[in-house]
Amino acid sequence: MTTEQAAPAKPHRVVIVGAGFGGLQAAFGLAGAPVTVTLVDRRNHHLFQPLLYQVATASLATSEIAWPIRYLLRDRPDVTTLFATVSGVDAAEKRVLLDDGDALPYDTLILATGARHAYFGHDEWEPFAPGLKTLEDATTLRRRILIAFEDAERESDPGRRAALLTFVIIGAGPTGVELAGTIAELAHDTLPPDFRNIDTHKARVVLIEAGSRVLAGFPDDLSAYAQRSLESLGVEVAFGQPVTECTADGVVYGDKKLEAKTIIWAAGVRASPAAEWLGAPADRAGRVSILPDLTVPGHPDVFAIGDTVTINGPDGSPIPGIAPAAKQQGRYVAGLIKARLRGETLAPFVYKHAGSLAQIGRRLAVIDFGRVKLRGGLAWWVWGVAHIYFLIGLRNRLSVAMSWLWIYTRQQRGARLITQGRAKVSNYWP
Repeated sequence: MTTEQAAPAKPHRVVIVGAGFGGLQAAFGLAGAPVTVTLVDRRNHHLFQPLLYQVATASLATSEIAWPIRYLLRDRPDVTTLFATVSGVDAAEKRVLLDDGDALPYDTLILATGARHAYFGHDEWEPFAPGLKTLEDATTLRRRILIAFEDAERESDPGRRAALLTFVIIGAGPTGVELAGTIAELAHDTLPPDFRNIDTHKARVVLIEAGSRVLAGFPDDLSAYAQRSLESLGVEVAFGQPVTECTADGVVYGDKKLEAKTIIWAAGVRASPAAEWLGAPADRAGRVSILPDLTVPGHPDVFAIGDTVTINGPDGSPIPGIAPAAKQQGRYVAGLIKARLRGETLAPFVYKHAGSLAQIGRRLAVIDFGRVKLRGGLAWWVWGVAHIYFLIGLRNRLSVAMSWLWIYTRQQRGARLITQGRAKVSNYWP
């Protein structure tokens, strides 16, 4: 017998890029596995994106929908959290490259890098029509919306006042519909008693959709109901007229020019550059085309999940870029990594659609559970319970529930704060 002791085996190194729904679920799923996990994100918080629009419209505070990543993983000594920005992947050397020149070695890599707004070749529109993907986006939009009313209060020129009180949302998917309905309620129900020189009831909320209906991913009857509900709230809906110009003065859609000082982009997204990092196949939106086990073609040790990827579901249609899909993928990848370490494998990933939900106003929503479809007040209560359930922590659940109850009963939104002052609203604001 030799006196030499065998060196202990090094733990399998897993690097997760992105602490969104998919990345965080993968980290949770790897608990108890013989691995070390490094979770990298360019922000220090996990964000509950489905309620981001409620921060933008002064319904919720930022702290109610975001949590420090380190706090969420404080009981996991196997997980190291890094506040850093990834600039690329060296697949040959199995390293994640950081923008400060550092690099992280990995045995298995999980890319959960998310997506940003896509302007369909018109990136010059972004300063005039910001999108909604981050807390910074939400507070920027909230600032612009609230300052529009403040400036209108001081404006004596009728034309300029009308432009200040015109809010344009481009894109009638769930985010666009939810923003339009909530801004209309903010103007028509919450703000009227607060102003003396303007009638906020006169604010225009215009929802522009290049397609033929709102909520195109929902059944026709729920889509029609959503449109009727928006119009009952005072939202103007324009179909089949894509935006062809977007400036500091307003938008052009179809053959119409509309002067507006607040424009919000909700029309499309573009994936992170993960496909470029790996030279992987991608669709027009930059999403990585992945294999049935969620690995990147040619890279069996690299997984990609969430908004970063495109993959078809059991019915042959693309899996939607929503939180439940990302969480299912994160859970599957964690299970597959643990199976591989045991010398086993798993069947290909199968997405299970739990339903589609969209709020229209503080008392209206639509829900598609497949065979079961809900609309109106009952759907709003189900929508609210579902979102509260998926929030992290009892304090946040109670806080959001109380905020919504206050809005529901008193028509008041308690987060109407203009932060960072006027100077940072934009570089073109009057």
